Amino acid sequence: MPIEWLQLIFSHTFLVVGEVLFFSALLHMLYQRRTPTSMISWLLAIILLPHLAVPLYFILGSRKRTSSKTKSMFSLRSVTDLPLEKANPIDGVLRANGIPGGTQGNRFVLHTDGTEAYSALIHQIDKAQKSIFISTYVFNTDEVTAQLLKALTRKAEEGLEVKVLIDSLGSFPLYCFQRPLKKLRQAGAKVSFFMPILQMPLRNYINLRNHRKIYLFDRRIVLTGGMNFSAEYMGPLPDPSRWNDLLFLIEGPAVFHYLEIFASDWAFACGHATPITLDTVPPGHGDAYIQVVPSGPDITRDALFEALLCAIYTAKKRIWIVTPYFVPDTSLQQALIIAHHKGVDVKLITPYESNHLLADLVRSSYMRELMEAGVEVALYKGPMLHAKAILFDDSGAMLGSVNIDNRSLLLNYEVVSFAYSVSIISEINAWMEKLLQNSQHAMKPAGILRQLAENLMRIVAPQL
Repeated sequence: MPIEWLQLIFSHTFLVVGEVLFFSALLHMLYQRRTPTSMISWLLAIILLPHLAVPLYFILGSRKRTSSKTKSMFSLRSVTDLPLEKANPIDGVLRANGIPGGTQGNRFVLHTDGTEAYSALIHQIDKAQKSIFISTYVFNTDEVTAQLLKALTRKAEEGLEVKVLIDSLGSFPLYCFQRPLKKLRQAGAKVSFFMPILQMPLRNYINLRNHRKIYLFDRRIVLTGGMNFSAEYMGPLPDPSRWNDLLFLIEGPAVFHYLEIFASDWAFACGHATPITLDTVPPGHGDAYIQVVPSGPDITRDALFEALLCAIYTAKKRIWIVTPYFVPDTSLQQALIIAHHKGVDVKLITPYESNHLLADLVRSSYMRELMEAGVEVALYKGPMLHAKAILFDDSGAMLGSVNIDNRSLLLNYEVVSFAYSVSIISEINAWMEKLLQNSQHAMKPAGILRQLAENLMRIVAPQL
C-alpha cells in the first residue's frame, strides 16, 4: 500500500477518534449537569487537545462515583442531636442535607503549636488501652514520624487494635517504599493505603484523594484538623520553620461520627474485610456544641458547600477565613463580595507565599478581585500557613481539613467540625488576631504580563 494511503488512513482515523472522544465527553458532561464554568474549562481543553484532554477528563473530571468499584455513599447516624429550635442556623441547613445535628457534651482542646500537637498525639497514643485508628493524607518518613511509628508499634505489641490508613498519592514515597512500616505490621498492626494508584487502576481515581486527618483513640477521643504525620507539622522540639496549622481534640458524642467516617474509609480500603463495629456512642465530657461534617464523593449531596454559602449570606457581623490555598468557586467569590457590600467584616488570611507556586499564581486574580471590592486580604508573613478555619459572626466556627478551593470543597474526601460554643469561637478569634498582626495587608502590583498570566489561570482554576 502506498505511503500516501497509509498517511490518509492514519489522519482520518485520528480525526474520527478525536470526534468520538469529544462527543463522548460532551454527553458525559451534560449527563452530570456540570457547572457552566467547569464545562467551558473542560471543553476548551478538549477542543485544543482532544486525545490528551478526554482521557484526563474521565480520570479527573467526575466527582460523585456510583460504580461498584469505587467507595460507596454512606451517611452518618444521628446520636444526641440538639433540638432543632435550639440549634444554630448552619446546623439546620446541614440537617436538611442529611448531616446529623450537632451534639452537646463534648470536650474541646485546640492546639495551634506543632510542639503541643506532637505532645498531645504522643500522650494519646501512650494512654490508649484498646484501639488506635489513624487516617492521614501525608505520612512522611522523617525523625518525627520515626518516633510516632515506634510508639504505634509498641502499642500494637501490647495487643491493642492498631489500624493505619494512608492516602497513596499524598504519601507516594512511603507507598512505593514501605519498609519503614515493616516493624509496625510485624507487631500486628494493620496498614492500608487508600486508593493505591499503582494497583487496580480501573478501581482507583487519582483525582479523588482522602485528605481527612482522623486520629482516634479507644473510640472516644479524636485528634483532627489539618496536621499530617510529618516534621513539617509537628515535633518534640520547637522549629521556627515549622508550618502553622491546627490540631484539635474532641472527647464526647461527636467522636462517634469521626469513628463512622474512619470505619467507612477503612472498609473500602480493605475490601470490607473485618469491618469496624459501631455500637457505642462515647459519653459526654464537656459542654462544647459540635457538628461533624464529612464531604466528598462518598457523600450524596454537597452539604458542606451549601452550608458555607448559607453561612456567608446570613452572616451579619464578620466572616474571617484562614486558608492556605484560595481558588474559590464563582458562587463563593461573589457571596464574599456581596457580604462585604452588606457591611459584613470579611477578612481573608492566607500565606504570603504557599508551598505551591501554581496555587499562588491561580489565587492572585481572585484575591485582587476581593481587594478591589474592599475586602481585607492579609498575607501571613510567618512560616507556611497550612491551617483551615472560618469564623462566622460570634456564633460559629468551621475547623478541619478543607481548603477554599474546588479540590477540597468538591472533589477530595474531607471532614470538618462546626463548633458553635462561645469559648471555642473566642479561642479561634484570638488565634486569628495573632495571624493578622503578622500579616501584610497589600499585594504587590501586577504588571501587564503578570495580569495576563493570573487571568489566564482562571481557565484551569475549576480543575485545581
